[in-house]
Amino acid sequence: MRIEVPSREYMSELSRVLSKAGIMNKTKEELAWEISHVVSIKKKFSEFGGVSVEEVRTRLEEIESVFNSLMEKLKERELSFEELIDDPTVVEVLEALEKAGAIEVIEDEKIKLVKEVPLEELEIEVDLPIEEVWDKIEELEEAGGKLVTEVKLVKRYYVEIMEVELEAIQKALEIAEEYTDEESLLESTISGVAKSALAQVILALVKEIRRKDELLDVLLSMEPINFEGDKATMRIYFDEDAVEDLLKELQTLGYLKVKGNRIWFY
Repeated sequence: MRIEVPSREYMSELSRVLSKAGIMNKTKEELAWEISHVVSIKKKFSEFGGVSVEEVRTRLEEIESVFNSLMEKLKERELSFEELIDDPTVVEVLEALEKAGAIEVIEDEKIKLVKEVPLEELEIEVDLPIEEVWDKIEELEEAGGKLVTEVKLVKRYYVEIMEVELEAIQKALEIAEEYTDEESLLESTISGVAKSALAQVILALVKEIRRKDELLDVLLSMEPINFEGDKATMRIYFDEDAVEDLLKELQTLGYLKVKGNRIWFY
């Protein structure tokens, strides 16, 4: 089981706290890609008049609302970046205003209104996730839209929990609550419980089966393994390579020993 955290600092701190609590773990960093596809339409705000796609109209309404709010404030005084909401739409409107020469950044990192530019004259880019507009691609293309593939190179940080006992896994997850988000924690919880359950099945089988090839055959014939709850079922799928890795981990933890095709259970 591994827990994703947002930074190297969080990774090191979580690993240290887990180790102090007696939970075996190791850190891991990976270079990864985030790939997304959007349909993008870029033109002056006034030129969107003939586009009737609901998703486009919704984005234009959001942009108009942000524009009106920003202009109202900028007419009264200069704004600091700290005052602005961390919202992509706000950033988008500010960039459009800057490109049109309507604003400039002055001393103390403040934004000043230089001249008033009508919203209709601003060049706006509307990006729509492709999965939201699959059935409207042709209409969007006719309106000037084009498919854009966005690729982002990112670094991911993980703490791997080297435990198979459910109690230790639950303790690790409780500690990790302060270091990761809810979605990552939920994913780690499910994978941790599944790993523990599969490990217990293996440990039960090796009490009787001492040949690795026979153990693999039995496990693969059982796949998927179902664990029934009162209101839900967990269905665990795996392949031979995954079982091999779990056997190595159980050996590292001292539950068994694997040498060649033989298995010794402690």
